[in-house]
Amino acid sequence: MVAYLNARLLDPASGLDTPGALLTTGDQIADVGPRLFSGGVPSGVEVVDCGGHCLAPGLIDMHAFVGEPGAEHKESFASASAAAAAGGITTLICLPNTDPAIDEPAIVEYVERRARENSLVRVQPMAAVTKGLKGEEMTEMGLLVEAGAVAFTDGDRAIASARVMRRALAYSTLFGKLVIQHAEDPSLARDGAMNEGDVSTRLGLAGIPTAAEAMVVERDVRLVALTGARYHVAQVSAADTLEVIRAAKKRRLNVTCGTAPHYFALNENAVNDYRTFAKVSPPLRTEDDRLAVIEAIKDGTIDVIVSAHLPQDVESKRLPFAQAAFGAAGLETMLAVALTLHHSHGLSLNEVLARMTVGPAKLLGLNSRGVLRAGAKADLMLFDPDKPWRVNVDKLKGKSKNTPFESIPLSGKVLMTVVDGLKVYDAATA
Repeated sequence: MVAYLNARLLDPASGLDTPGALLTTGDQIADVGPRLFSGGVPSGVEVVDCGGHCLAPGLIDMHAFVGEPGAEHKESFASASAAAAAGGITTLICLPNTDPAIDEPAIVEYVERRARENSLVRVQPMAAVTKGLKGEEMTEMGLLVEAGAVAFTDGDRAIASARVMRRALAYSTLFGKLVIQHAEDPSLARDGAMNEGDVSTRLGLAGIPTAAEAMVVERDVRLVALTGARYHVAQVSAADTLEVIRAAKKRRLNVTCGTAPHYFALNENAVNDYRTFAKVSPPLRTEDDRLAVIEAIKDGTIDVIVSAHLPQDVESKRLPFAQAAFGAAGLETMLAVALTLHHSHGLSLNEVLARMTVGPAKLLGLNSRGVLRAGAKADLMLFDPDKPWRVNVDKLKGKSKNTPFESIPLSGKVLMTVVDGLKVYDAATA
């Protein structure tokens, strides 16, 4: 048994924000509350003094690329989980765009086994919607769910065929699982390197219009209306797309969406001087789009915040901008960048944390996670929301260092991460 004393308890699910304590027994939370241990801690119980810092549910990141299998040189379960633990992430939902793709039950089982053997945090896979991520032939969704897949997506590729998407949505209703879309029309995005607009013209780079994102979502919303399926947009970057999603939610369709920290913390100007670390997909948009994303988080249009972790090796990024790979490392900076919503935009700590704890837990059906309550998983994060630090790529624990936040000062640091009641990260000894 472990007693966490002198904590500021934060539980986005219940709105709890109070000084108090928490007790774990094995892999579960045994009790939590403001008056716990008012009479003293029983003998034989290990004590952790939280020093008045925030104790919250561990983060759930529902959009991260891990290189295994096939790209272990970019990221492995060991390196990704070390980075996740340092970022307060206790559950990592990995994308299926590996090599081979996670499109068969045997590969789902392989990923789960490798993760159990090598990961500090809990890892669960999403499975591909189509075989080989080719957008043509559907995978065996039922068998993949039985094997452990928590949702379906073609990763960083849009499902371009309306016919295939309609069938996938209809079939997914048999299992109640999310179908997650990378919303970017391939024909409009082809050869594009950044957002289409004045900045791309000045830099002489081919642009990707916001219509490439909004058009896909508009089409898919109509298919959701036909099928009644649960549909999720992986990363929203544009104001136009948010208007489509707002309208769908007003119609009470099963449409949800997420975004990543770089879409509310950066805009297209981050690619000035051809900074390839700021080349992401979908691309960074205008300042108006950035502000629209913030507003959509505040009003609840955006349901979750994800890391959008896509590590790239040096050879993939140190190329001319047009040829460089898309992607940013995001596990270790997700919380701190998300906390800018609290420090600069008026959201409470619980409102920010909800998008990374109980929000994704509900979408993915991860019962007993993302909450502080008796009987829930003892997945915890202790953090100081005001601790200043500067992103130093040499100190990042992931294999790849392609962060757009390099050298940027941030506020908010993870002090300890606990998974299943066991400490997997301690800033004091890291």
